[in-house]
Amino acid sequence: MSTVTKADPATPAGSAGPLSHRRPLGDRGFALLALGSGLLVLVILVLIAVTTAQQGSDWFTQAGFSGIFSTVWSPQTNQYGAMAFVYGTVISSLIALIISVPVSVSIALLLTEVVPRRWANPIVYVIDLLAVVPSVVWGLWGILVFVPWLQPIYASIASAVNGIPVLDSLFGAPTSGASFFTAGMILAVMVTPIITSLSREVIATVPTTDKEGAYALGATRWEMIRGAVWPHSVGGAILVGLGRAMGETIAAALVIGSSAQVTSHLFATGYSIPAVIANQFGEAAGLQRSALIGLGLVLFVLTIIVNLVARGVVERSARRMRGA
Repeated sequence: MSTVTKADPATPAGSAGPLSHRRPLGDRGFALLALGSGLLVLVILVLIAVTTAQQGSDWFTQAGFSGIFSTVWSPQTNQYGAMAFVYGTVISSLIALIISVPVSVSIALLLTEVVPRRWANPIVYVIDLLAVVPSVVWGLWGILVFVPWLQPIYASIASAVNGIPVLDSLFGAPTSGASFFTAGMILAVMVTPIITSLSREVIATVPTTDKEGAYALGATRWEMIRGAVWPHSVGGAILVGLGRAMGETIAAALVIGSSAQVTSHLFATGYSIPAVIANQFGEAAGLQRSALIGLGLVLFVLTIIVNLVARGVVERSARRMRGA
């Protein structure tokens, strides 16, 4: 007598082997191509770090860590400190964020939550066009139009805050049209389209059920945005904008003033890492060339840190939303 074996309904039909063993050749080839591309990016980053470290080794050896924290940059005396340029890069980028983030997030919320789609699309096109304007155009506009216009305004503000604690040290004399603050404003204009686009994409991914649930509980539009939309976080977009501002070269070089100093006066001239590399690398030699390459490595490390922080912010927000 033959025995009939009944299949378990919980057992999937077909082969019990791993799915990867049954994938077509094209799928496996694509997976290998994607893996190779990802590894290639990592290899390129490592090669950039290694080669710049080798080229800047003379500066690191002679100046050491004390040279990185020195504010003296004097090719005549062979002293090359990095702190003035790090300070200028960070200050101008922070000014750009302080100006651009409220504007960018407000525009993103306006386009996704308030304005009808038929009106939002033309605004999106204009914002995307602003993002592709070459940086040299912004820099030329800044030095030819913006700087002369701002100079008397800076002087008036410095005169008004003269003698007022804190404000005098931030916005008092000396003043210059080409300054930290001017560079920050130009960078703000440049990163606003980027932060706006990224923020709009993040906000658009908020589940409709979350928004409808907030309305069903009696929330106003602002309460819905604060409770359902904002927790998805646009922090990653903001930090990506910060990384973009820190790496900007030509526009910052034209409007920051080219003065290596650490000062609390935001209307004073300054310098940034990309600007000094662009201005001096062509004529540099020996230790100065090594110092400029070392500055490039310092900027590379700073931007990597910013992007890692941005990734951490995004992942933290995702975990918080999953927990909720």
